[in-house]
Amino acid sequence: MIYSLSFLPAVEGDAINGYRWYEEKAVGLGEEFLRLFYAIAGEIVRNPLIYQILYKDFRRCLLRRFPYAIYYRVDKQEIIVYALFHCARNPTVIKQNLSVREQKDR
Repeated sequence: MIYSLSFLPAVEGDAINGYRWYEEKAVGLGEEFLRLFYAIAGEIVRNPLIYQILYKDFRRCLLRRFPYAIYYRVDKQEIIVYALFHCARNPTVIKQNLSVREQKDR
């Protein structure tokens, strides 16, 4: 099955914040963070159902090397990325943020 991939506008802010933080730590590290994020998003398209559902029907895919996770949903043939969050965040806050983004998406 062929899936399409889209990102909520808020995901761009998540990615930029991660980029800035890593770029401050070491020049080029932010670029590597973004490359990995988009590469893994591309992997999700190939097999989106491989990652487990964690909350409601949101799935989570962990980034290698960076402590971040991509939260997304699969709806028929569309994958919608809702968030890119740091894994050290409180799970309750993550669920709240996903619920808010879900409401805005409707």
